[in-house]
Amino acid sequence: MMQGESHRLDRVGWLRAAVLGANDGLVSTASLVVGVAAASPAPGAVLLAGIAGLTAGALSMAAGEFVSVSSQADLEMAEIARETAELVATPAAELVELAGIYRARGLSRELAMEVARELTAKDALGAHLRDELGITEVSSARPLQAALASAASFAAGGLPPILLALLAPPDVVLVAVGGATVLGLAALGWLAAWAGGAPAGRSIMRVMLWGLIAMGVTAAVGAWVGRAV
Repeated sequence: MMQGESHRLDRVGWLRAAVLGANDGLVSTASLVVGVAAASPAPGAVLLAGIAGLTAGALSMAAGEFVSVSSQADLEMAEIARETAELVATPAAELVELAGIYRARGLSRELAMEVARELTAKDALGAHLRDELGITEVSSARPLQAALASAASFAAGGLPPILLALLAPPDVVLVAVGGATVLGLAALGWLAAWAGGAPAGRSIMRVMLWGLIAMGVTAAVGAWVGRAV
């Protein structure tokens, strides 16, 4: 057996929130900057729109993630409380239930019962949470961590378009923001694939495609509204 194997499952929770937040921050802020710039307003208006979008988006991501993951945490806590009560009230039935889980996974009746007894003696609640309910340290909900990761990653993703809107000449803002966003999306796609052990090409193309669609549609709407008003 190989020692010190490295797996990526412990990254799933924070990675999902971080990549989602950075991708949303980059795409939404860049799309907002491009859409407002396409309407040909003063550079200050483009910068103001970008900053407002970044602030609102980061706070919205944090709040949404916190509420969502808190609901998951509440459900987990309720299941843990119920399982704890069942272990106190009907320990024999819980032992049989645990052995049944191991039998369903391929163990013989005798071995399944022996494994269930040993795990129950060591940590009955932990065994039931892991093998009956699928709740582990890796997968357990962490609302505050998820909220902070989402807000920070959204802000990090949305900052480059704002900096470009601030530094680039007004006549090249669209090209500068669009080009930088495409590169940023490619980097995010590669990072997500690398951290998750997935094929990089598919991840990069998926992220870039939807980012380009978002920016293109927003730019078209901004140009149309700019001409209409």
